[in-house]
Amino acid sequence: MELPQIGLQHPRVKQLRAVLQNSAPNHRRLFVAEGLWAHNVLLDLDAPVEVFLWCPEAAYADEAHKRSVEIAARAQHSYRISPRVLERIAERDRPDGMVSLVRLPAWDPEAIPLQRQALVLVADAIEIPGNLGTLLRTIDACAADCLLLTNRRTRLSHPKVFRGSRGMNLRVPVLEFAEPAQATQWLERRQFTVYLATTGKDAQPYRDVAFPARTALVVGNERYGISRPWLEHGFRQVTVPMLGAADSLNVSVCASILLYEARARTEQLRWLA
Repeated sequence: MELPQIGLQHPRVKQLRAVLQNSAPNHRRLFVAEGLWAHNVLLDLDAPVEVFLWCPEAAYADEAHKRSVEIAARAQHSYRISPRVLERIAERDRPDGMVSLVRLPAWDPEAIPLQRQALVLVADAIEIPGNLGTLLRTIDACAADCLLLTNRRTRLSHPKVFRGSRGMNLRVPVLEFAEPAQATQWLERRQFTVYLATTGKDAQPYRDVAFPARTALVVGNERYGISRPWLEHGFRQVTVPMLGAADSLNVSVCASILLYEARARTEQLRWLA
């Protein structure tokens, strides 16, 4: 495969490094994918690859050479780079010679398809990229409809979001709202019943809650929980009982329990209907 070779000072390499370091505006919603696994995901999901950088000397698997041809044919711009350049731009130790800039999908809040027994997760002020990625992966696993982000503290383009979600940040619809009030209006117009995941004294154990056909679950910041604007709406609170000495669960673990419980209830409603 003949590709033009570029170095560290090439604008495309600088663009990729800026996305990785979050050092420049990212209006095109680009993120960096590294390695054979990541590029297999991009091929499986037919993801739009903007820039593909290929270092054949660093490919450890024969499959990487095959996939590089497929990715290069799909990418808008494809280049060859040296092992030295790869070492400077890659976060992983062994990225199989493959690094790409990929565009995240943009979702229209008015056009998100919702099931009759719709299930939505709201992530309020989540800080850790790995947690956000795990939330997206869980949403896909339990066939929930979408993720709403409010008070965003981490970027969807962070490489750990892609890795933590196993690529589901390309498949799960994500809507971002600057203020919780905008998210609540979106949910109310679509007749969702909203539950706040808290550890407060007014929270009901999740097994005692009758999740209705359209349920939205809100989880909060890893340190401070759900922000005050959500609490001021008077939504019902739900909790996962803690039977040991710890006083809280990891946010992604809590969300997983609640999402699967809510999905189990909506599946019962589907059968009863």
